[in-house]
Amino acid sequence: MNARDLVTELLASAPRHGSWALAAGEVSWTTLRTEVADLERRLGMHGIREGSTVMVRMRPSCTLLWTVLALWRLGAQVMLADPRLSTAEGERIIDLCRPQYHIRSGGFGTIVSQFTAECEIVVKHLAGSPATGEQCLVQFSSGSTGSPKVVARTADSLHAELDRFARMPLMPGPSDRVLLLNSLTHSFGLIGGVLHALSAGATLVFAGRPTAANLVDVAAQTEATVVFGVPVHFDLLNRAPTRLTRLRLAVSGGEALRQGTAEGFRAGFRVPLGTAYGMTEVGIIAVDLDGRHGPPVVGSPAYGIRAEVRDAELHVHVGATPYLVADQPGRVVDGWLRTFDLATVDLRTGVISLGGRADSVVTVGGLKVDLAEVESALLGHDQVTEAVVVFGDVIEAHVSAAGGVEPADLIGWCRQSLSTFKAPRRLYVHEALPRTVNGKLVRTANLLRAAIAKEAGP
Repeated sequence: MNARDLVTELLASAPRHGSWALAAGEVSWTTLRTEVADLERRLGMHGIREGSTVMVRMRPSCTLLWTVLALWRLGAQVMLADPRLSTAEGERIIDLCRPQYHIRSGGFGTIVSQFTAECEIVVKHLAGSPATGEQCLVQFSSGSTGSPKVVARTADSLHAELDRFARMPLMPGPSDRVLLLNSLTHSFGLIGGVLHALSAGATLVFAGRPTAANLVDVAAQTEATVVFGVPVHFDLLNRAPTRLTRLRLAVSGGEALRQGTAEGFRAGFRVPLGTAYGMTEVGIIAVDLDGRHGPPVVGSPAYGIRAEVRDAELHVHVGATPYLVADQPGRVVDGWLRTFDLATVDLRTGVISLGGRADSVVTVGGLKVDLAEVESALLGHDQVTEAVVVFGDVIEAHVSAAGGVEPADLIGWCRQSLSTFKAPRRLYVHEALPRTVNGKLVRTANLLRAAIAKEAGP
């Protein structure tokens, strides 16, 4: 299967009547087909054809989704970049991937998180290279622990993932309205959200301003039955709980879910908060959609996924390397991808539990310290809402906290439950911790220190 066949199949199977999306008004299934066909014609006039490489960096919008589908209809390889990348980050990935075209809305460096129904697109020709393989989608991992990785997937890979989602009993169907808060440029939002809804005939709901009050209002006004998001979205929703009488399913993905977030959501909305665990390189790996187990359990492997725990670390079978740029030596060996996620598997039920990152273990004075353990200790303080612990010359912690707690108090708190050598030597309190463009906490010391400098001002 190629991308053209995949989109043709999805559009043909979609309903003829009703709403494809609710985004500041109704967007019908007929409008979806019309807009995709129109953009296919217009983009073809720019010379985009089968094998063309196209960097797409657009604000979250219906226009973005129509553009991706139209490019796939033309047989192009879509390089999907987050619009919130800085100017330097955007230029780096263009230099690295060398696309022939760049489609954008607005300029590089624009902070864009608010969904808009439609936006203007600008097509720029670049001196790049055509695609050399069958990959139709190129994505960029979050970069929360370093530079983003360049991941490429084929239409067959996307089709297989859609099949995995379709086999999950609780996933949205024709009668559902899905409030989709995940990034449209990353795997769960694009494939588990947009493409699955297209395949299943579900209606998508998009919110504008990402505030607690607005998210609750949109969910209530559209009578959303499903909410997909990342943990920060559910933390926001927990601030303004209300009765959502039709809500039947809520799923968090993209980052480890805290038990407190899950418990708060269940208490406020009377619906358990489920988990979807995956990677850009693979797509969905395991799910606990109904929240039956709760964190740190991420659920049972999805259909067709082969996962093994080796030396306490989860490995997933991917076959060929998923990386478009060969800068990940040793990451894929004999067809198995090293996830760097510490995990255990219940031999009776087969469910997977995560236990932090394998690369979070450092050596301090000849002694091993799991930075995830230090983070857990900090999160046990009732005024700490988020924590990131990094290691350079010493253990360094960054937290967001309420109530004016002092760094020395938090260091002392850690020493009550941890060995002295595990306690942070430096600790910084922020109003909010810096995040990557798709909402994950930044976990590199240099970027965290840059945030400190920015907060301090000139």
